[in-house]
Amino acid sequence: MIETLLGSITSVGFESGHRFVIGSWAESPIGPFADVMWAAPDGHRALVATPEAAEFVTSVYPFDDLRPEPVAVEQEARRFTVVAGPLRLTLSLGRLAVPFPPRPRWITATVENWCSQRIMGVQTYGISPTGVTEWYQARSLRWITAATGSIDGQDLGFLAPVNRPLNFGFTDPPRHPSHVKLHVTLHHPD
Repeated sequence: MIETLLGSITSVGFESGHRFVIGSWAESPIGPFADVMWAAPDGHRALVATPEAAEFVTSVYPFDDLRPEPVAVEQEARRFTVVAGPLRLTLSLGRLAVPFPPRPRWITATVENWCSQRIMGVQTYGISPTGVTEWYQARSLRWITAATGSIDGQDLGFLAPVNRPLNFGFTDPPRHPSHVKLHVTLHHPD
């Protein structure tokens, strides 16, 4: 079964060691939704999402913990905010770094995958831990230039690289905090 998503993935790290990958999907098999993949300093991996979104996301990626909470994501010009249970993030997006034209999946699985690994240390094609084949086709890239965040009101510290490994899926996000608009294709095994 083939499924597609259209939206963005935003990845950010903080000096406290907390790292986040925020999915904001305008189109998906379950309709619009947002989720937060959260890697704590000790490596514990949690998913923050509504129950319906969590069911969809965990069919592709496993987590140590599920936190059934609504996730609100808002982008206004170059300001990106996230509210997810106890988590509050406010991110400043830089100028458009790279726009990408549409292309066929075979390019994403070969040339683009090779280039992305060498240039940014990320893969654009692979198989998830649950056996789902994925193509990540970036449409645009912006770096995150500033960030503030808190958990239950406790400050997360300054913006930091997205230290690896996060172990959410077949690839980690770019080390430099980023906001990527993309088209994702999923092929679930029979």
